[in-house]
Amino acid sequence: MKKTFIIAEAGVNHNGDLKTAFKLIDVAKESGADAVKFQTFKAKNIVSKSTEKADYQKKTTDKDETHYDMIKKLELSEEQHNDLIKYCKNKKIEFLSTPFDLDSIVLLRKLSIPIYKVPSGEITNYPYLKKIAQQGLPVIMSTGMSNLAEIEDALEVLLTEGLTRDKITILHCNSEYPTPKEDVNLKAMLTIKAAFPGIKVGYSDHTLGIEVPIAAVALGASVIEKHFTIDRTLPGPDHRASLEPDELKLMVESIRNIEKALGNGIKGVSSSEKNNKLISRKSIVANRDIKKGEVFTESNITAKRPGTGISPMRWNEVIGTVSRKDYQEDELI
Repeated sequence: MKKTFIIAEAGVNHNGDLKTAFKLIDVAKESGADAVKFQTFKAKNIVSKSTEKADYQKKTTDKDETHYDMIKKLELSEEQHNDLIKYCKNKKIEFLSTPFDLDSIVLLRKLSIPIYKVPSGEITNYPYLKKIAQQGLPVIMSTGMSNLAEIEDALEVLLTEGLTRDKITILHCNSEYPTPKEDVNLKAMLTIKAAFPGIKVGYSDHTLGIEVPIAAVALGASVIEKHFTIDRTLPGPDHRASLEPDELKLMVESIRNIEKALGNGIKGVSSSEKNNKLISRKSIVANRDIKKGEVFTESNITAKRPGTGISPMRWNEVIGTVSRKDYQEDELI
């Protein structure tokens, strides 16, 4: 049975503290997620000191703090990456991280990550996409803030630089934190799938709650990514739009249940309903006492449970034939 790859997105919700990052890994593992993902960057490489914060960041962080200062304190060093990778191995959960600059792409390759995650903000960054593709590893690419033409351009870079279609997964995404339900446009995931044959699709979610990623799985998402935190009230840019531990666990459990419920698509009698079939369906029975030699008519036979006799779908085969024995009322013909 196809299994959805569930990424618990820790992101920068560690607030620069390694112990908090370890706790996030514990939560991800306990939830049943397949991977826990962080973010790898150097502030000096990705943000000019004059860059403003996004509106949602202004609401969730110190208003007097610059965008640069906000993310500078959220950097993870190479040593911290190694500590997190080692901790994930001990916990038996996949470590992933999103690189936000060229140096971080190189660092993560040095650390032997299995998959590259392209964030929505880098989908129009040609040098970045080229560098990612040249690593030859599978790529999961988010598409927040983009249209279909921009996705096509980014995909073309990845393919031109050597990646094959089977190594690429495109995630539908909306980059507002939190995303209003009316802006999710989940059907766009199906549009992406139709537009790029041979490319797997998934969904990166920033809504409040868990119902949208569950619905995405029902629509065919092969990858789900969802932000989570230890405590939504903690200071930091992404905590308020993240799931708390119990919610993350419920989301994973719900997705696994949906996977089971989707089944194989073949319409037939399931193993659990075979007994019900015999009880709930009907058979042709005597509507009254019938004597041997009597002709079966509309008046002396009827259809009643159980379904262990002749199916009423053979009604016309029985009508007009002669009874070969005596029947009592309700006896199966």
